[in-house]
Amino acid sequence: MTVSRENSKAVYQGIKKAGIRFITALPETWLVYLLQMAEDDPEMCLIEVAKEEEAIGIAAGAYFAGNPNLLLMQNHGFLGSINGIVSLAMLYRVPLCMLIAHRGHMGEPYPWHTQGGIVTEPVLRGLGIPFDYDRYTDHIERQIIEAYTF
Repeated sequence: MTVSRENSKAVYQGIKKAGIRFITALPETWLVYLLQMAEDDPEMCLIEVAKEEEAIGIAAGAYFAGNPNLLLMQNHGFLGSINGIVSLAMLYRVPLCMLIAHRGHMGEPYPWHTQGGIVTEPVLRGLGIPFDYDRYTDHIERQIIEAYTF
């Protein structure tokens, strides 16, 4: 699914309908509209981080405090946060719901994203992290609700 205000609005509606009120994210261009919506929403708590691995620690703390959250990141940020995922979230059985923008897919115009795109799915599989793709806005709301429930 391409980044646009309309697509981001569909994603944000799915986030809200899933009952999510706490988001952690690294500010970056692919998330700009989602972050603006979260920032403008008085019902939403948005924590912006400097590195995605910080978001894993915040998510774990929020979970243990009874306020689970959603992590928004690009796949390169996911790859950079593997240590926190494995040695904190997986070790202590902290459920993480991550919406990951997949850069480096077929047709990616920027070559620096390609290597991360090639290894993202194998890394998810290797860690035993269930995932799904969404390429159409008419499925995203249901997928977010199902992922958050899972």
